Amino acid sequence: MNYDEAVQYIHNTVKFGSKLGLTNITELLKRLGNPHKKFPSVHVAGTNGKGSVTSMTASVLHQADYKVGMFISPYLEKFTERIQVNFEEIPEEELVLLVEQVKEQVDGMVRDGHNHPTEFEIVTTLGFLWFAKQKVDIAVVEVGLGGRLDSTNVINPLVSVITSISYDHMRVLGSTLSEIAFEKGGIIKPGVPVVSYPQQAEAGKVIKELAAERGCSYYEVLPDQIKEKDTGLSVQHIDFTFQGNTWENLAIHLPGKHQQLNAACAITALQVLKEKGFNITDEILYAGLDQARWPGRLEVMGENPTILLDGAHNPSGAQALADAIRLYFPDKQIYLILAVLHDKDVSGVTNILCSVADRVIVTKPDSPRATSPEELAAIVEKHHSDVTISESVPEAISMVTDWAQADKGKMDDNSNDSNDKVIIISGSLYLVGEARTILRQRLE
Repeated sequence: MNYDEAVQYIHNTVKFGSKLGLTNITELLKRLGNPHKKFPSVHVAGTNGKGSVTSMTASVLHQADYKVGMFISPYLEKFTERIQVNFEEIPEEELVLLVEQVKEQVDGMVRDGHNHPTEFEIVTTLGFLWFAKQKVDIAVVEVGLGGRLDSTNVINPLVSVITSISYDHMRVLGSTLSEIAFEKGGIIKPGVPVVSYPQQAEAGKVIKELAAERGCSYYEVLPDQIKEKDTGLSVQHIDFTFQGNTWENLAIHLPGKHQQLNAACAITALQVLKEKGFNITDEILYAGLDQARWPGRLEVMGENPTILLDGAHNPSGAQALADAIRLYFPDKQIYLILAVLHDKDVSGVTNILCSVADRVIVTKPDSPRATSPEELAAIVEKHHSDVTISESVPEAISMVTDWAQADKGKMDDNSNDSNDKVIIISGSLYLVGEARTILRQRLE
């Protein structure tokens, strides 16, 4: 088996569907020696902000010279992004060896009458195997979907973090914030401290009650713990106060005001780890936050014109992006490349993002779940009068770049040329990943 065959084996298991529950993953891990029990962990669930909190937490722990595993979902450009140790992706040859090992046990499970593990169960198992093999000091593990029945929920972490909860995956998680919060809060284990983003009242009530029922210390991040010093696109600075201690002028390189709250969640979780014996000095905290990055989320990939990638794929994420556009690019001309998966709130995401765009181009990334450009254009036209269809992401990027250059030529000599143009690529992480590959190749 080579790398491409290994990845193909993983992806081919999508035909076994998405069966939420821990029975299969528990059996598979047992047959492999329970690798998830060989390292401590931080567990991160939520609708938006999971990846950012995971990245910031892992960055600080890495700065403290711990060997840190990081399990994320999904990936942008390459499968190996999902499983990292000290921010280095699992080597292709190592992934192949682990896939062969897992496949042998999967085949045995099927012969013994068990259900075939799903794609995400196999991916989760691969991550835990790699962290155990690498003897990580700690792993920061991002939930795939929900929490209670997500395959990552076999771990017993040192601290559980619940990021912003909003509407997404409603056909699976429920139609109300209370139902969704109950599923997300399923990662809360008896006696394990819980850190929560400042939730909407309905969701916050559920998380707080779950923590109390399970005897957990509960740390809810509050906006008044944060004092904003400045909020630039490349860096923003805040003061943060927790239990009488204030860290002044912390630098965060993840743009958007919502990242201030995500950083506060990460810092709070890290203070819980410090109380458990982890060496996290103030110097380490500052340095780790300063080094933290999270690709594909308000990520600048070009200048003159500015090209911004953001994987906003639900209304909450779209609103955060729209707020950031209004904050960072007032009075700029906004070109939006948009693609949305058909199992998302297509109308909700489209309405929000189109509200900040001057021109919209709809396209389709390489995903069978993508809404067709024609169908998406019909939805956009309900909110926006200037919409163009493109059948591929490369074509869409070329078209919108041509627009910016053409409009630049029409401007008078006193204008700020294409610095007045901003290209936003958003609506789906599949779109962002494909666009990121194209744009990186151009830069290289």
